[in-house]
Amino acid sequence: MKTPLLSWLFLLRICYVSLTFHTFVVSTQCPGDQQSLLLQLKNTLTFDPATSQKLVNWKNGSDYCSWEGVSCKRGCVSNLDLSNEAITGGLDNSSPLFGLKSIDNLNLANNSFNYTRIPSEFKQLTGLRNLNLSYAGFAGQVPIEVSHLTRLVTLDLSTLDTPFDTPLLKLEKPNLKVLIRNFSELVELYLDGVNISAQGTEWCQAISSSLPKLRVLSLSACSLSGPIDSSLLKLQSLSVIRLDYNDFSIQVPEFFSKFPNLTSLHLRGSCFGGTCSGLYGTFPEKIFQVPTLQTIDLSWNLQLQGSLPEFPKNASLRSLVLSRANFSGLLPNSIGHLKMLSMIDIWGCNFTGSIPSSIEDLHQLVYFDLSWNKFNGSIPSSLFSLPMLQYLYLSNNHFSGQLPEFGNFSSLQVLDLSSNSLEGPIPMSIFNLRELNELYLSSNNFSGSFPLNDIQQLKNLSSLDLSYNSLLINYDTSNSSYSFPQLATLKLAAGKLRTFPDFLRNQSALSALDLSLNQIHEIPNWILKLSGLSQLNLSCNSLVNLSGPFLNLTSQLFVLDLHSNQLQGQIPMLPPSASYLDYSRNNFSSSIPADIGDFLMQTSFFSLASNHIHGIIPESVCKATSLEVLDLSNNSLSGMIPQCLTAINGPLAVLDLRRNKLSGTLPDNFPENCSLQTLDLNGNVIGGQFPKSLANCRMLEVLNLGNNQITDVFPCLLKNISSLRVLVLRFNKFYDRIECLKTNSAWPKLQIIDIARNNFTGKIPGSLLKTWQAMMADEDGAVSNIHYQNLGNYTESYYLDTIAVTVKGGERELVRILTDFTSIDISCNNFNGPIPEEVGKLVSLYALNLSSNALTGAIPSSLGNLRHLESLDLSDNKLSGTIPSELSKLNFLSFLNLSSNQLVGKIPTGTQIQSFSADSFAGNKGLYGPPLDDGSPRLPPTLEGKHSNSAHRIDWDLISVEVGFIVGFGVAVGSLVLCKRWSKWYYKTMYKILVNIFPQLEDRIGPHRRHVHINQRFRR
Repeated sequence: MKTPLLSWLFLLRICYVSLTFHTFVVSTQCPGDQQSLLLQLKNTLTFDPATSQKLVNWKNGSDYCSWEGVSCKRGCVSNLDLSNEAITGGLDNSSPLFGLKSIDNLNLANNSFNYTRIPSEFKQLTGLRNLNLSYAGFAGQVPIEVSHLTRLVTLDLSTLDTPFDTPLLKLEKPNLKVLIRNFSELVELYLDGVNISAQGTEWCQAISSSLPKLRVLSLSACSLSGPIDSSLLKLQSLSVIRLDYNDFSIQVPEFFSKFPNLTSLHLRGSCFGGTCSGLYGTFPEKIFQVPTLQTIDLSWNLQLQGSLPEFPKNASLRSLVLSRANFSGLLPNSIGHLKMLSMIDIWGCNFTGSIPSSIEDLHQLVYFDLSWNKFNGSIPSSLFSLPMLQYLYLSNNHFSGQLPEFGNFSSLQVLDLSSNSLEGPIPMSIFNLRELNELYLSSNNFSGSFPLNDIQQLKNLSSLDLSYNSLLINYDTSNSSYSFPQLATLKLAAGKLRTFPDFLRNQSALSALDLSLNQIHEIPNWILKLSGLSQLNLSCNSLVNLSGPFLNLTSQLFVLDLHSNQLQGQIPMLPPSASYLDYSRNNFSSSIPADIGDFLMQTSFFSLASNHIHGIIPESVCKATSLEVLDLSNNSLSGMIPQCLTAINGPLAVLDLRRNKLSGTLPDNFPENCSLQTLDLNGNVIGGQFPKSLANCRMLEVLNLGNNQITDVFPCLLKNISSLRVLVLRFNKFYDRIECLKTNSAWPKLQIIDIARNNFTGKIPGSLLKTWQAMMADEDGAVSNIHYQNLGNYTESYYLDTIAVTVKGGERELVRILTDFTSIDISCNNFNGPIPEEVGKLVSLYALNLSSNALTGAIPSSLGNLRHLESLDLSDNKLSGTIPSELSKLNFLSFLNLSSNQLVGKIPTGTQIQSFSADSFAGNKGLYGPPLDDGSPRLPPTLEGKHSNSAHRIDWDLISVEVGFIVGFGVAVGSLVLCKRWSKWYYKTMYKILVNIFPQLEDRIGPHRRHVHINQRFRR
């Protein structure tokens, strides 16, 4: 009996131990009251119940494992997802969250924790495998305690997708290496927007040595620099590499093609504030051919070159994005092998050729953007048969021919064919595209009639642009049953319209309307029905008056463009909410309202240029602290420039007051953080000295103070403004030398310098010319690319610098400063000494005017290097020597003036120099040859050794003429003297000729005397 009893006792003990162990395990897995902790967490968090979808539904008494955002395992909270709850605070080290120690997955993404730090108590959640704090509003240093979460498989601390905002999180102490050194299980790492600021060898080696299982590496906008180290190849599982928006200035390493599992490669560059960073060199074609590659994005790497390779069959590529990279060549026919391709985005590259026929094989293609390239040929009809295609952008290319017919193609939502050379009528089958949402056909050569009424068939259409064609846009107003789609954007510029289209009456959703460049005389009263209109362009019409209803409408307009009409009288009441106002090129004849600043509080662009505005500039304009462009040019404004206008501490980038009657001095109060890019005061009567504070305008690109009365020495303070592109000081009273500009770095972007008609003296500093890099060609011979002003927040919002330059003997106005136009004009001063040899380095120079100075010495032969030169004026100097034969290399030269110098010798022959008139060489006593004469032999002037380079010259052409003359004369005279018979015949013949001409000689000289006279002559 003892044995069974002992057995029962043993079994009971085992059961007790088992029960105790089970109880211990459960209590270990679920510490604390899970529901209570969750409710405490809800009460400590700050969120909006009206927008909450999860926290607002957590209620006591219900099953907490079924609450929104909560999942459990064996009664313990294992998954907590509070993403997108608009939480604004309440998470710190005392939060009940850190009592939920059983959590495997925690997601707090897309909230706003008010720039608080990540709590260090995250170290309590040691069981975490997935932690997502992305875009949650945390800021500051990532705490070292995060590195204690050694079981992490996924870590996402992303804060930004782009480099345009200030990073919120940073990794300094600890740095990246310390943070991840214990994450041996990590598979996915997302730190986008976290400021890491590490060099390539540092961050690459830290990752490759600590994360052996890594498959996803996402470090966009982390301030990383290169080089990208080959140690990354240790990560053979790496599938996704996302390194967009970093500070790389490197070539793409070819070893990217050696990742056996690579599916996604993102190396997008960035441009911000005029500065671009990214990859350069030639992209390795092998990377495109990685068999597993599905997505590649190389966009916005402006210095990255390359071409597309031949693609293998059955490749995996699904998305090809090369926009704004410098890729070129053809779109290969083998692109048809990419059967899974859904996106081709290559806008803004340099591709040429036609669209390959194999494009019809891309049945999965959804997005196709070839805009802003150099594609040509016709648009293949097969393109409109792709069953999945929804977005088609082919604008700004060289496509020609007629549009093919459109089938019953139901998928296309956006069709953009603008800015090509397409012609013929627009096929009426275009109305078969019933899913079309946006249609852009502007700036082509389409002709014929377009029935506007038929757009009622496109029920989903929201944007329509038919501008700048040869279309006759017609619509039938007799049938009121038409049901037009509610458009958001309508552009019918240059559509030969005489009135507003009547169907606009019912367009309550219309926000942007462009009827510019038509023949509209009147704005209808029913325009008030367009209650949602925010952008209106009626420029280049025949408007004379603005009706009362229109003036009421302006209170809601955001963009208003009325330039180039015939509007007259008072300046209309300004819409206080408008950001863009253009009243230029009209006949407004009033003064500027004294309270104008009250109406420009939100305005960024304001132009009254080219009207008949008079009076003064009111000081209230300084209240317009949002102004980026103020253009009051070409009017009759008088008085002084308001002191407050130049002192504005705001975004003012363009101040254009040229061609008025402004007087006084230019205020010397430009702020330290001056944002001016263009200052144009040309053609006023401003005097005084040059303002020293203008040196604060470090972003200045265009400075035009020409045709005023400023009296000062050369403004050497400008030499530190490296952004300067245009400097015009002509026709003032500047004086003294400009040698203060002797520097190795002044004005590398300078395109135009005009300091003519002043009193400058001294020599032209040749060392300065070598710093003007924009006037020099790049290595490939292309002219340096200098951008021009393009300000404003809308595509129609712009300011174009206008500069008058003197070239080819006359004044030429550049309505836009072209990127390839360069000129130097220092004429009508008192410069002396030789022309610097360094001028020959400015090989992209278009115009050079050194006339009316006191320059001496020879014309440098280095001028022959200026292969783009079209205008050369060296007249009215003291230049000596011969015209160098190197000028014959100037094949584009169309204006030449070397007059009034001391040049000598023969004008070079066999060149286009002979095509210029004699006036181009007049006033040089030592010059000869065409076009000064017909090229017939003549004695050259005596040189008297005045010009060292021609003192010992032997002119063999002249010597040969002289020798020929002497020989001929000697033969004739010798014959008369030595041959009596020939001499007798010669005199008899000459006598007969004389008698025939003068018969009276026969009467005066008798036969005897005649005989005696002849014999005497003969004897002699």
